Amino acid sequence: MLRRAAVALAALIIGAGVVVGGIAVVVGVGVFAVASGSEPAPLTATVTGTKQTAEGTLPHAELDLAVYPNSSASVPPPRTFSPIQADWLTGQPFYSPSTSIVVPANSVVTIHFSQYDSGGSLYNSFFAKVHGSLDGTMMVNGKPVDSLPLDKVAHTFTVHQYPEGGQPDFFLSVPLPMNPANAPTGADGYPTTPQKVSVTFRTGEPGSYVWNCEFPCGDMYQQFGGPMQTRGWMAGTFEVV
Repeated sequence: MLRRAAVALAALIIGAGVVVGGIAVVVGVGVFAVASGSEPAPLTATVTGTKQTAEGTLPHAELDLAVYPNSSASVPPPRTFSPIQADWLTGQPFYSPSTSIVVPANSVVTIHFSQYDSGGSLYNSFFAKVHGSLDGTMMVNGKPVDSLPLDKVAHTFTVHQYPEGGQPDFFLSVPLPMNPANAPTGADGYPTTPQKVSVTFRTGEPGSYVWNCEFPCGDMYQQFGGPMQTRGWMAGTFEVV
């Protein structure tokens, strides 16, 4: 709570500096914003075979993502660009090993998630449901489901278009279940058996999209700041190539 207040105060001071400090401060804030939005190294889905669909046989690509509640000795945090940003994001959740996702066009893609975080309740029940998968479901610990209870969600993986994107429509949203409070943990503090989720979807023509988490797991306004607005943590890019 104290850190959130400090971040809010820092944001207020920076905002005031823009008004009274002239061009140098504006440039400094601009550089900070660009650095905050810089992309980590891309994670590219690997074509592992083919999959039969209603449209015929298509390439099938797969990739693995993990979600951690915080960094540890065994799992380093995503990179940061300043001591202030590093302090701001200490102890915050993140996707790993990258938030820059690349998948093949005109293919079937499966993302396998290992989810290590706790959770709570979503603000919007829309994001408790699976949207955009091949059959409207996802596999959770080996069982097909099409939604989660509103108060049992840890994070979401929600892909959508840039507002100005004149490209093929694409939307995918996957809720990831929380780990129970009494889940056994290892020396790193993570559950020894994470929640395992797989979702399979169809891509179309090439396009550039963004994704973010829709669970309120951050700082500041309605808990949607901090890691939730930082690429490399709980938001990123999704390239169909």
